[in-house]
Amino acid sequence: MGTPAFLGRCGDIMNWVEDWAPRAACRAEQPDKLFVRGAEQNKAKTLCQGCPVRTECLAEALDNQIEWGVWGGMTERERRALLRRRPNASWRQLLETARKDATVATTAPSVTV
Repeated sequence: MGTPAFLGRCGDIMNWVEDWAPRAACRAEQPDKLFVRGAEQNKAKTLCQGCPVRTECLAEALDNQIEWGVWGGMTERERRALLRRRPNASWRQLLETARKDATVATTAPSVTV
């Protein structure tokens, strides 16, 4: 068993969740709502808002170059643009590091002089 996840101020899970799908905001939705085309993708992205495992979902799609559907709050076109910019990136590693850095920045005590 891994390290237990704890929640940040916005309800975000701070530790990486390996088995993220059962925690996804879209878990009870029909897949047809997430695998849409064109402007409908922007509507589908609203399901991802506030999802506690949005980052894990996005990393899964990017690392596995999943071409269809909305994953982690990003459309197919948005993900393709990221993949073109960093074709050999480990997206899990990048996103996990970014999450940790953001957590440190928001939880660090402020110092006034």
